[in-house]
Amino acid sequence: MSFYIMAQNFHRIQLPREVLIGQGILDRIGNVCVQLSLEAPALVLSGFHTQDVAGKRVVSTLETQGYKTAFTLLEGSTLKQVANVTATIKNTSSKFVLGVGGGAVIDVAKLASFYEGVPFISVPTAASHDGISSDRASISNSEKKPISVSAQAPLGIIADTDIVSQSPWRLTASGCGDIIAKYTAVGDWELAHKIRGEYYGEYASNLALMSSKLIMKNARTIRLNRAEGLRIILEALLSCGVAMSIAGSSRPCSGSEHLFSHALTLISQKTAMHGEQCGVGAIMMAYLQKRNWKLIRETLKIVGAPVTSEELGIDPELIVEALTLAHKIRPERYTILGSDGLTVNAAKNLARITGVIN
Repeated sequence: MSFYIMAQNFHRIQLPREVLIGQGILDRIGNVCVQLSLEAPALVLSGFHTQDVAGKRVVSTLETQGYKTAFTLLEGSTLKQVANVTATIKNTSSKFVLGVGGGAVIDVAKLASFYEGVPFISVPTAASHDGISSDRASISNSEKKPISVSAQAPLGIIADTDIVSQSPWRLTASGCGDIIAKYTAVGDWELAHKIRGEYYGEYASNLALMSSKLIMKNARTIRLNRAEGLRIILEALLSCGVAMSIAGSSRPCSGSEHLFSHALTLISQKTAMHGEQCGVGAIMMAYLQKRNWKLIRETLKIVGAPVTSEELGIDPELIVEALTLAHKIRPERYTILGSDGLTVNAAKNLARITGVIN
């Protein structure tokens, strides 16, 4: 589904046509593809672990439905991987692509299918990141720097909570961290609007903020790792993806906390998960924004996500360094860090006050 918003310029809003969330629905994928009038052949992308969890089952159910299907394994989300998958789409004459796995698989599938002009179906095996429904992809370039690029929203999303519940809890907790981070991302977007006159979309920001608050409200239910809690997370992740599509950028979902995470990834040999780093970043950025940083910290603790450098497995010195470098990651994106960023002393004080470092 697509909408065109007319103004001086216009942007295209892409939304999924079919979304299935529930227990035991993985084997319905073939039927969904038929309902969406998708033609063979299909290309299924999966990871080395997720192929056994869901990838091979997806191939089987598609073939049962009469679809000729090719299968490719992926490791990581790099520009090279995207180029390889783009070539595979051409070589197999695939008419649509299914990304079955975590964030890396889905991002590569999303971008490669966009380049080749074929539809994309998102089949997440974990609730670890909001890319399962957005029209943007996070890809690493040759310098290990993650870049957010415009791609396409999935035509359909099939999220089987039986599959998601089998994923390591750390992945789900990371997804919670990524959603909670919208609390500070929206704050940064509002600030950029007031200071720089940047476009600000109230509907998109409210959608992202509502998702963040939903996780904070239901943290104890989520921690039980039952279908009810997983559904809350998956619906929140979907809403975040839709918010980005409506905004025409990642603004409602990515602010100073994401810049901190990206800076940490650049300078550290050992990194935590994206959502984990963003969650810790949100604690500190909420303090700078004079928002309820203690609520963020407490929610992350309840769902089992890291709140300190020690729990992230990252040296305190690197936390401080990342805080001083974060404003340089995307200098065109104004946040609470400003144009000059934080001094070393200010970064140390911030991390210590919020308990991220001792």
